[in-house]
Amino acid sequence: QLQLVDSGGALVQPGGSLRLSCVVSGVAVDYHTIGWFRQAPGKEREGISCVTSSGRGTAYADSVKDRFTISRDNAKNTVYLQMGGLQPEDTARYYCAAVRRRFQVNCDIQDEPAYWGQGTQVTVSS
Repeated sequence: QLQLVDSGGALVQPGGSLRLSCVVSGVAVDYHTIGWFRQAPGKEREGISCVTSSGRGTAYADSVKDRFTISRDNAKNTVYLQMGGLQPEDTARYYCAAVRRRFQVNCDIQDEPAYWGQGTQVTVSS
């Protein structure tokens, strides 16, 4: 029904930046809210950001607020997560995910996704 391909993860030094991308394809892509999640070994999965179908509503977890920025380009069916000020505690596998929310004004990072990307690894280390 919907397919997501996430990419952009890499090894980066503390204080560095990365931009993750999520290309979404399938039916009614622009009817869906998109979120980013991460999971590190030994820790629970954490929802960190989301963006509404229109791109006008966003939300962030306290752990990444003021450092990460989510955006979407519906013409390209792509969602981005710009990450700055990366620290070792940001090391995790990052996943994008989608849920159908056509008329949502504000998104919820705890909303349960229906579709997932395969994930991309971000490692922050010197």
